[in-house]
Amino acid sequence: MNEAIEKAKEHLGKLLIEQLERVDRLKKEVDWINYSKLQPIIIGIIGGDGIGPEISRHAKTILEFLLREEIKKRKVELRVIEGLTIENRVKIMKAIPDDVLTEIKKCHVLLKGPTTTPRKGDQWPNIESANITMRRELDLFANVRPVKVPKLNIDWIFFRENTEGAYVLGSRGLEVTEDLSIDFKVITTQGSTRIIRLAFDYARKNNINRVTVVTKANVVKTTDGKFLTIADQIAEEYPEVEWDDWYIDIMTAKLVDPARRSQFKVIVAPNLYGDIITDEAAQIQGGVGTAGSANIGKRYAMFEAIHGSAPRMVQEGRAQYADPSSLIKAAALLLNHTGFITPAKKLEMALDICAIYQKKLKITGRADGATCDELTGYIMETLQDPELEKNWQCYQ
Repeated sequence: MNEAIEKAKEHLGKLLIEQLERVDRLKKEVDWINYSKLQPIIIGIIGGDGIGPEISRHAKTILEFLLREEIKKRKVELRVIEGLTIENRVKIMKAIPDDVLTEIKKCHVLLKGPTTTPRKGDQWPNIESANITMRRELDLFANVRPVKVPKLNIDWIFFRENTEGAYVLGSRGLEVTEDLSIDFKVITTQGSTRIIRLAFDYARKNNINRVTVVTKANVVKTTDGKFLTIADQIAEEYPEVEWDDWYIDIMTAKLVDPARRSQFKVIVAPNLYGDIITDEAAQIQGGVGTAGSANIGKRYAMFEAIHGSAPRMVQEGRAQYADPSSLIKAAALLLNHTGFITPAKKLEMALDICAIYQKKLKITGRADGATCDELTGYIMETLQDPELEKNWQCYQ
């Protein structure tokens, strides 16, 4: 037993040194990138694996159409990045191969298809999630997900901390003995401050008078307690914004409570809780296939579908029936983030018309539904309609 304890102490010591070094890096201020000063803005398109290459190909087609003038004038460059497949990653046992990461870092923003994260019992060995690694390597500290369901009076935007919490050391836990396993959760003052401030800033800039903070601080007192304490301190700087806090368990219930859910507006949470409630919110909107996700840092930004890579669809020869809506929604978020506001709005309106209102095509994931190519064609046709905005307003 003493030997096991000594090994555990050594392991924990290394983790503490790493995290304290990370805190030192976080203390160094970095300016936000100014996209208006970039020429060209380099947008990396990462197919990923499973259905990722199929849906990313169609999202790229839509970006090429919407940014055709900017691409022609070399104000924008679309750059395809290969190699972030599960096969390639397993071959060298790295979450992101070094050569792929080098190419990623040459871009300013990324549109990324889903990637496979192995789990126990899979055919693949246990390597870290490419998403978690990318968020850490590019310091994409804010996962931002909007969810809007007008008929339910839902208009939410979630700010999920992306680089710490229960996930940052998710593959670095300890098997102390065959009977005792321990994982770690990391919350820092710097990491909490920047995500909470981003949520309050968003509320102020968009004249939203409510921010909700989600924790389990009544039980997880040290880490979640720190997050909640920092929220209390930051809230004092925003007197015009009301705020409240909810525990993660009851928050999941209130998001499906018709009497309560419309009162939520801006929601901020640590990593794991944010992951849970954003997937729940996406399901309320119509499923994880309908929601895109933004991962924002000061230097880089990455936009992705929030669903998985669906390897079974590929194995069964059904990849052509995959729903590209989530990644196309992510493309709209990318356009908005980089300053292409009008194309972003047009794409959002086209998606609303095609996926929520008209619904001329239905994706089922099988041959009884539309193909990815057919749905993309429907969206492209809607985008080119000169009456797009007028038609969209008719549904509002």
